[in-house]
Amino acid sequence: MNLDELLSEYAELEQQLADPAVHADQNKARTLGRRYRQLTPIVGTYRELEGVRSDLTAAKELAAEDEGFAEEAVQLEERIPKLEEKLKHLLIPRDPNDDKDIIMEIKQGEGGEESALFAGDLLRMYLRYAERLGWKTEIIDAQHSDLGGYKDVTVAIKAKGEEGVWSRLKYEGGVHRVQRVPVTESQGRIHTSATGVLIYPEAEEVEVNIDPNELRIDVYRSSGPGGQSVNTTDSAVRITHLPTGVVVSCQNEKSQLQNKESAMRILRARLLAVAQEQAEAAAQAERKSQVRTMDRSERIRTYNFPENRISDHRVGFKAYNLDQVLDGELSAVTQALIDAEMAEKLAQHS
Repeated sequence: MNLDELLSEYAELEQQLADPAVHADQNKARTLGRRYRQLTPIVGTYRELEGVRSDLTAAKELAAEDEGFAEEAVQLEERIPKLEEKLKHLLIPRDPNDDKDIIMEIKQGEGGEESALFAGDLLRMYLRYAERLGWKTEIIDAQHSDLGGYKDVTVAIKAKGEEGVWSRLKYEGGVHRVQRVPVTESQGRIHTSATGVLIYPEAEEVEVNIDPNELRIDVYRSSGPGGQSVNTTDSAVRITHLPTGVVVSCQNEKSQLQNKESAMRILRARLLAVAQEQAEAAAQAERKSQVRTMDRSERIRTYNFPENRISDHRVGFKAYNLDQVLDGELSAVTQALIDAEMAEKLAQHS
C-alpha cells in the first residue's frame, strides 16, 4: 500500500470512528481504533514534512528580500532529510501482530533437571523484564520439576500502553542454551543444557472460531513434582483440537472450569499462529525460526555463566552482563534484534 492509499485510509477511519453507530460494536471499534493508531505516526510525520517543505519555500522567497530569513531557511532545509528518513522507516510494512499481547511457553529440553532449573531462570528474566516495562503477567499453567525448576510453564504477558508485547518479545522463540556448573554436578564441571521457548500472539475470541464439536476434553487429577497427586478431584484439563491435533493441558488452577478457560486461551493462541502460518509465507518463516526441538545445536542464544556472557547467534550480539540480563535488563538484546529486522526490511524496500 503506497502513501496516498494510507492517507485515504486514515481519512476514512477518522470518519468511521466519528460515527457513534460504529462504537455500538465494540469489536469493530477496537479493530478500527487499532488501525487508526498504527497510521497516526505515518500521517503525522507526512504532514510535518509537508509543512516544513512549505515553510522552506516561503522562507527562501522572503530571504531574497530580507536576509534574516536565510538562517531560518537553512534550519528548515536541515530538517527535511531527517523527516524523510523517519517517514521511510514508518512506511516499511509492519508485523500485523506487533500490537498483540503474547502467550509464552518455556519447556525443559536437553539437560534434565539443569534444563528445568534454567527454565525457571528464563521465566524470572521475562517476568522481571515485563515488570520493568509496566506489563502485566499471569502464569497460566506450570509443571514443576523435582528440584524446583519447570518442566513446562506457560505465562501470559499483557502491555498497558499502545505498544504490544509481541513487538519486543517475538524474537525470543527458539532454543536457549546455558553453559554453567549444574547444582547436581559434584566435580565442578561445566555442562551445556538447552531450554525451549515458544511465543504466540494472544488471540481474541473473534479472531479464532473454534467448533466445540471438534474438541475432545479430558479431565484428570493434577500432579506435582515426582508425579504425586496434588489434588483429590479431577480438576486438570486436557483439550485436543481434533482437526489440527493441537493438544493443550492445564492443571495450575484449583477448579476444572478455570483450567478449561486457561487451556482455551492457549489453544486460541496456537490456532491463530497455525492460521497465520498457512495464510502468510512471512509468518510461516517466522514460526519456523522458533525451533520445536530442544536440540542444543539449534540454539538462538547462549548464556555462559563462567564468563558472565550472553550471545545472540542470529545477529552477533554479545555482552558480558549476563547477571543483569537474567535480572530483567533485556532491552539491549531485544533492541539489537529489532534493529537487525529493520535494517533487513529497509534493504528489501530500498
